[in-house]
Amino acid sequence: MSDDPAESATEPTAESDDETAASADSQSNDEDAFDFDDEVVDEESDADGASTEAADAGEAAEDEAAAESETLAARVSEYDDDLAAEVDELESRVAELQSAHEEDAERASDLESRLKRTQADFQNYKKRAKKRQKQIKERATEDFVERVVTVRDNLVRALSQDEDADIRDGIESTLKEFDRILEDENVSVINPDPGTKVDPNRHEVMMRVESEQPADTIADVFQPGYEMADKVIRAAQVTVSKDE
Repeated sequence: MSDDPAESATEPTAESDDETAASADSQSNDEDAFDFDDEVVDEESDADGASTEAADAGEAAEDEAAAESETLAARVSEYDDDLAAEVDELESRVAELQSAHEEDAERASDLESRLKRTQADFQNYKKRAKKRQKQIKERATEDFVERVVTVRDNLVRALSQDEDADIRDGIESTLKEFDRILEDENVSVINPDPGTKVDPNRHEVMMRVESEQPADTIADVFQPGYEMADKVIRAAQVTVSKDE
């Protein structure tokens, strides 16, 4: 080493070099830290910008929804107040009609339910009425048969007598009893007198014969008929007198 002070002052030492390098590294690290902070700040700025954009988009959506919810009359009023009043009246009328339509639909549904119940009740009534008519008919037939069998019993007793016995009185009595039963059932015999005018609804012409009766009148009854409650059950078979 030189003893010259100047040289000593100007020559850097190893320690000085180390301190200088350390100082440079520290400064570099500080710069890197500043750069990292700048990046964080930039990211925070980007986040703030995205939040601001989202807020702006939400406000825009709210404004759009508010604009859509605004009535047509309010929008029209900006141009024509009279037209806006008419539009407002029409909107009110539409609302009333919609409400009336809902009420009518509900009432129609109720009426449909009632109609279905009524139809079901009517079908049940028809079944009950048909069953009752069948029962009445069966009972009426049963009552009629009970009375007719007595006539048969009388005829059997008449035929069971001796061959030489006169059974005419018994048969006549049985016939009267049978006629009484038919009368109780509102059944009458169609047995027209000779000379009676022919009724196509109650008489069936079998043939034309020469007779003392006027022309085209009943000459004789071939087989009597029967009617019940003004309804012909069987027409009487008759012969008719020819023209002279």
